[in-house]
Amino acid sequence: MAFPIPPPIEPMLAKLSKEFPRGEGWLYEPKWDGFRAIVYRDGDRIHIGSRNKLALERYFPELVGLFQKSMPAKSVVDGEIVIATDDGLDFDSLQLRLHPAASRVEMLAEQTPASFVAFDLLAIGEIDMRRSPLVERRKALEQKMKKTKRVLITPQTASVRKAEQWFERFEGAGLDGIIAKSSDLQYVPGKRVMLKIKHTRTIDCVIGGYRIAGDGKSVGSLLLGLYEGKTLHYVGHTSSFRAKERIELLEKLKPIEGGPSFGEGRSPGGFSRWTGTRDTSWVSVKPKLVCEVAFDHMQGDRFRHGASFRRWRPDKSPKECTYDQLSPPAPFSLEKIASL
Repeated sequence: MAFPIPPPIEPMLAKLSKEFPRGEGWLYEPKWDGFRAIVYRDGDRIHIGSRNKLALERYFPELVGLFQKSMPAKSVVDGEIVIATDDGLDFDSLQLRLHPAASRVEMLAEQTPASFVAFDLLAIGEIDMRRSPLVERRKALEQKMKKTKRVLITPQTASVRKAEQWFERFEGAGLDGIIAKSSDLQYVPGKRVMLKIKHTRTIDCVIGGYRIAGDGKSVGSLLLGLYEGKTLHYVGHTSSFRAKERIELLEKLKPIEGGPSFGEGRSPGGFSRWTGTRDTSWVSVKPKLVCEVAFDHMQGDRFRHGASFRRWRPDKSPKECTYDQLSPPAPFSLEKIASL
């Protein structure tokens, strides 16, 4: 016996779009904030493949039995592994699962069980569905996949107006945008043939420090902070500067070096299993400068990715740069969203 399509399969990808595509033939789905996973089933055999070809069944053992109950006996399904809370999707808890100790993984699986949101059917029985149009794959997914409390099918709409409502309504709850697909789209592994419309937010942050560039003569990145009460917490960095600007930044920051900045709050990290041997040393500065940055997503209390520098804010007091600038997440229910 064998899987209908042998792993690994590269997932089909999306390229960024600033606007919603409009017109006949477009279908829209929420963009889930989790681990992309292609799940293979052959009877009792389950393999969960990650985007980087990691076998995820070891890290999400609670999903194996669920897939045996919900997926067709011989099938391949594309989707997203998520961990849902009352406040939204919890990406931090997903990352904690990638732990070398099986006992730790088992404990977390019991405490914070994962869910799976399916959005494409790649094979069923001996039939490879990848060359079938999306509408046929979607119809087969809805007919053959048995939905449970923690194995769901992503909502889909042909209404751009409804998609725009989803985009606004669930901002901050872990749905970080919308995926747009052509209704006749074949499944093309590894290719950016879908579109993603993502939230871009701006916020004012305090400069609490910097990292020196590899040349030792300019700024590599600015370290950003937000206040919680009287405490300044590190939230991320920005490094979107040209070479000349990096030299000018070093001159701008030299006079205010040595401040306490992140001393009492969360500070930039040092060595870890994620950073390896990379130099993560940094220079603190007095929290006097404020800048506006753009970011795409908050991961807990920090930026998921590097922020983009927009402008200096000399009109803004550092103490005004608080977490209160962030909108509270919308009320969240995984089952409710999946049933839209």
